[in-house]
Amino acid sequence: MKVNLDPIQIAKQKAALEAVKHVKDGFVVGLGSGSTAAFAIEALGEQVKNGSLHILGVPTSSQAFQLAVENKIPVTTLDEHPVIDVTIDGADQLTPELFLIKGGGAALAREKIVASASKLNIIIADQPKKTALIGENNQFVPIEVLPFALAIVKETIIAMGGRPVVRECKGKLGPVITDNGNAVIDAYFGEIVNPAELAVKVKMVPGVVETGFFIGLTDIAYLGYAGGVEKIEKLRK
Repeated sequence: MKVNLDPIQIAKQKAALEAVKHVKDGFVVGLGSGSTAAFAIEALGEQVKNGSLHILGVPTSSQAFQLAVENKIPVTTLDEHPVIDVTIDGADQLTPELFLIKGGGAALAREKIVASASKLNIIIADQPKKTALIGENNQFVPIEVLPFALAIVKETIIAMGGRPVVRECKGKLGPVITDNGNAVIDAYFGEIVNPAELAVKVKMVPGVVETGFFIGLTDIAYLGYAGGVEKIEKLRK
């Protein structure tokens, strides 16, 4: 594992190490995207490399795929394994009810597909990601959108009371393009009292591929902090 980590990275690593305890030999594992999920992939990779664990990984993004390869985790696809034993992924924000916002890394559509195919879905994060309501602290909701529909989706979000911002690339001109070839709108709605209702409204807009609302998809969350790890468990039926 990485050394010389700052306090936030240490918190993320603590959460990741708790999550990987759920992974058993022979499992098919959904591999999340982002900096927090990377700690889980690296921890699993250490066990794979020392021969104590044999798994197959289903990456949720190109980034997760590359990290799995670097850590010697054999990868597979949903075509070969449509049922996943456990997925470990991060979150941009979550509530005690396990309402989540995800998609800061622009992998929200694939992350949601993998999560929905998982018997057990585990979220890992540092504790400041937990808030009373999603949307607090100016947290945006990522929305994956067909490029052809960007203008109409933006106008519809404005009509819903949101503020849409097309995510731009860093280091080159133009919008961020997802692994699926789509654009991303970051929508600011403020504090969201009824995320399930808003999630349906946004998803129904023509041209929207997927939203960063993850409602009813999480079984366990591990939140790392200086003193340890907080566990929130709400197993899906």
